[in-house]
Amino acid sequence: MDKPALSDRARRRAEKYGRKRMAAMRGETVPLTVPGWIRFTIRAIGILALLIVFVPLHYLYRIFAYGSPFPMLFLRYTARVVGAKVHRIGTPLRRDVFFVSNHLSWIDILALAGASGTAFVAKQELSEVPVIGWLCSLNRTVFVKRENRMGVAEQINALKEALQDNWSVTVFPEGTVTDGQSILPFKSSMLSVLEPPPSGVLVQPVVMDYGAVAEEISWIGEESGLHNAMRVMARPGTFRLDIHFLDPFSPEDHRGRKAIAAQARTQIVERLEEVLGKPLRDYQHTVEAIRYRPPASTEKT
Repeated sequence: MDKPALSDRARRRAEKYGRKRMAAMRGETVPLTVPGWIRFTIRAIGILALLIVFVPLHYLYRIFAYGSPFPMLFLRYTARVVGAKVHRIGTPLRRDVFFVSNHLSWIDILALAGASGTAFVAKQELSEVPVIGWLCSLNRTVFVKRENRMGVAEQINALKEALQDNWSVTVFPEGTVTDGQSILPFKSSMLSVLEPPPSGVLVQPVVMDYGAVAEEISWIGEESGLHNAMRVMARPGTFRLDIHFLDPFSPEDHRGRKAIAAQARTQIVERLEEVLGKPLRDYQHTVEAIRYRPPASTEKT
């Protein structure tokens, strides 16, 4: 799992885009450069080309059979078009599995779906991002409103249906996106589908690791989804995304959803600290939707 050291040029570029990321995080519009617009346009055309190829194939397949493979292929290649070079570490279970993952970006959904064919539970705001939201719905993403406590039962029912139909479902139990340097406490409400556990279903923790570009890529702070998508698609070059599929465990060995969430979080934290080579830090951004406020000494303003 060792990664090559960054060159001086790559490090300077990361610092440059880090400054832009801070401005975006504050909700400021970061204008694209002319080369940035060219890269964004080329990638948008690439996604359109994939749509033209895979969407008709998907709906044609659905006429004759269920469980089309084309959304998985489409999302896999879309992740590549937007710049992600995905490396799979470990073996994802193919069916009867509940993936529990950390969450940094809308790219997580593209890459994870492309690597495993999983369906998702993701925040409602993602569904409102033009094109991206529709792309995710192709793979039966279950969108949830974090502040909609009255709708939890409906969301759990949708999750159960997705688990039955797709064989695998992924949840992001932090309840929001983070920066690749932190892991928030897990919200266990979406793990209620595991009380009691469906027969034969295992839980497999997953770590999304964007390496040195994690904070640049992540969709955090006051940045809009559309702005983040344009900014990421306008950046030069590609970036490595390692997806770590950790050891699965049976939810039947743990008492209730809180214990299941705690076990998954422990495995994710241990692997992320191993990858980073240092302890995780407190998340540095206020997230009103989940009532999270960082320690005063680390909060970003």
